[in-house]
Amino acid sequence: MRFRRIVVYGSALAFWVVVLLHVTPLVPAVTRLLTDRWEEPEADTLIVLGAEQLSDGTLGIASYWRTVYAVRAYQQGKCRKIVFSGGKMGDFNQPSLAAEMSRFAMAMGVPATAVALEERSLSTRENALFTAAIVRSWPGSKALLTSDCHMLRARKAFEVAGLAVRPAPIPDIGKRWNRWTSRSECIATVAVEIVKVAGYRARSWI
Repeated sequence: MRFRRIVVYGSALAFWVVVLLHVTPLVPAVTRLLTDRWEEPEADTLIVLGAEQLSDGTLGIASYWRTVYAVRAYQQGKCRKIVFSGGKMGDFNQPSLAAEMSRFAMAMGVPATAVALEERSLSTRENALFTAAIVRSWPGSKALLTSDCHMLRARKAFEVAGLAVRPAPIPDIGKRWNRWTSRSECIATVAVEIVKVAGYRARSWI
């Protein structure tokens, strides 16, 4: 009977926690903390971090929107060069994530002369290390574009790699949270990011 009560009470507690996470502003509030600072993508060089890549090599939704916002920044004259960062996200004979993002950007009108690639990274830490090695000697300012909840960890990883960047997040969780059907996914994304931030801090990567 005692075990049964524990299961019942535990299930009820879990249910109400899930409900509260879905209906309260806690997740957006945590996202704002993870975003850190919010600035415009205005710099000589805009660094764009890839997110996910599908099994056939095409862009996942977060990678797609990061590319779209990067193209908009270029078209508005906010940057002169875009560096896409991301290696192959799977074991398939397809271009890297950075190459796919650049191909999409060029299809939307960004000239090839304005695009550079970092195609080895498979994590945020590698994004920072490998991209910093490429652009550190380039003249002018650098801005970093990634999803809102990813910005704090990404910016600090670049700082540890020796490259100061202007944070230029895009409203990922900020937009998806407005759709009730997307809230469970948003909660999971933010929870995973919190764990990753803790892991990066423990390793002194941020």
